[in-house]
Amino acid sequence: MKQILTAGAIVTFACVGLASCSSTPEPQPQTEVRPPRPQTQTPVHRPPSTPVPSSSYKPMADDQCGATALQYLVGKPRTEIPVPLNPGSRRVVCSTCIVTQEYRADRQTIVFSSETGIIQSVKCG
Repeated sequence: MKQILTAGAIVTFACVGLASCSSTPEPQPQTEVRPPRPQTQTPVHRPPSTPVPSSSYKPMADDQCGATALQYLVGKPRTEIPVPLNPGSRRVVCSTCIVTQEYRADRQTIVFSSETGIIQSVKCG
């Protein structure tokens, strides 16, 4: 049994296991430390890139929404945007506005600066 003096009272503890009553710590088993293995990298085979001819690359191959006709608005104030015949096929948004990300090829999207009100882009989508 062990006795400990705490704040004027003697507390007696009974040792249940040998490890809790021993005065010297038991030695811990030693583990072998190994240096890390060098990593070998498998070479990645990539086919050579072929440049796309400029005549075959068309960013807006078919202008289904009519954005090409409204390109004159870029750089002008948003107040100059004409009223559409079909309002459901045009979206006018500010540059910091939250908009849905679905793509509709038949819809015009006109983006203007939220700070200046100047039109930044006219595109389909």
